[in-house]
Amino acid sequence: MALRLSRVLRRSPARTILSHFSGSKALAQQPLLDTSSPDDKNLTFLFSHPNNLCLSRSYISEMRRSAFEGNIQRLLRNEIQYELERSIPDQPVQKYDEFTVDERPGEQWIRLSRKFGENEEIKVEVTMFDGALPVKRKGGVDTDDDVELHITMIVDIFKGDGNSVLEFVCSAWSSSIQIQKVFMRGHDRMTGHPYTGPIFKDLDDSLQDSLYDYLETRGINDDLAGFLHAYIKNKDKSEFIRWMGNVSDFIRPK
Repeated sequence: MALRLSRVLRRSPARTILSHFSGSKALAQQPLLDTSSPDDKNLTFLFSHPNNLCLSRSYISEMRRSAFEGNIQRLLRNEIQYELERSIPDQPVQKYDEFTVDERPGEQWIRLSRKFGENEEIKVEVTMFDGALPVKRKGGVDTDDDVELHITMIVDIFKGDGNSVLEFVCSAWSSSIQIQKVFMRGHDRMTGHPYTGPIFKDLDDSLQDSLYDYLETRGINDDLAGFLHAYIKNKDKSEFIRWMGNVSDFIRPK
């Protein structure tokens, strides 16, 4: 019916339609459309009664909106199918070494937690990919895929019933972890502005090595970095597919 309506509007001179709505008795007795079909009768009703001008405009607007939303849904379905045909996301694992992994579905981060020793609790908050650096290949030729993806890790170590937390802010590359900051804070991160210590690389080399050993003893090591990159890559794909599905569901007429 949309095609028929557009053809009618193109064929009908503007003055004829305007005269019709102005109440011309002669034109009012002449149907604008061939009323041989029910659809044409509906359109004749819309255009032959001045009081229905707003209704006809609303009808056209609704048709355009429906076509626009239908196109968005079609594009989203195509993208979802494309992603699934490339590879289906794996089911997220819930354990890694001594860590319990919380996927945080629908969010941009995950959390790992574990106990260590008699009275330590360790929580690791991990972002999704939040940066990248170019990587030089042999021969000095770079491509769009020659990048090293970056993940931010925040390692919090709680001890017993104490009110202080030892916090490490780290960069997790695909095969290594780099400490950026080490500082003490309270349980409530929003309280005050704690001194976050000096730039880590400015510390004595022996002290830097000792702090790396401190983390490695607790399972925060280069192997964990490799696991996190594989996990976040899978989560990134899952969240993308979930996002497209949620948008499609919202746009779909109820």
